[in-house]
Amino acid sequence: MDFVDSGLYRDITDHAHDAPAWLRHTAEIGTEAGLLVFVGLFALGWWRARHSNTRAFAIAVLAPLATAVAYVCSEVLKSVVTEERPCRAVTGAAPSLAECPPYGDWSFPSNHATIAGASAAALVLVRRTLILLTAPLALLAAFSRVFVGVHYPHDVVAGLLLGAAVAPAVVALATRPATRLAGAVRGSTAPVVRWITGPGPRPAGLPYASHRRR
Repeated sequence: MDFVDSGLYRDITDHAHDAPAWLRHTAEIGTEAGLLVFVGLFALGWWRARHSNTRAFAIAVLAPLATAVAYVCSEVLKSVVTEERPCRAVTGAAPSLAECPPYGDWSFPSNHATIAGASAAALVLVRRTLILLTAPLALLAAFSRVFVGVHYPHDVVAGLLLGAAVAPAVVALATRPATRLAGAVRGSTAPVVRWITGPGPRPAGLPYASHRRR
């Protein structure tokens, strides 16, 4: 099937092959490793939320789980649409920089873009100022999938929109029960559980060191 953005795909992959070697190698590595930055941000969000109120902690824990739900949705959609990868379907296109996924690993929507869009949106719910980092990172992660030749432009656009829609919806629906659960868990006296959930916010006017010695 010839999609309307096949020409744009060819243009992008042609420019990718004309790009400097360092940029091609960076794109090949970054298209996979870039998602690890979101993993690090999720971990940082959880760590900071250990000293926040219970609702903030619940949202920080829900953020990566909501991203996982968005990923599952993209996988289900892939199995319904069954769009062939452009690195096999587009005639006259430059060879993909990344290895073309095997037949049956469908193209629409992009899982990477879905994860990036979901991560970016979910992390903004954890800390609003993160949008200055997560939005550009998500766009770059999505574009890299076209740049290395394994997705059409519409695949990554759909993935970004899917992730950005699903993750906040999951967080919104689950925040109330997750907050109740987190509150109950924070009442545990088990050292490991208390380390995972954190001590919560400091009482007003109480130095942090004194709060920890309690």
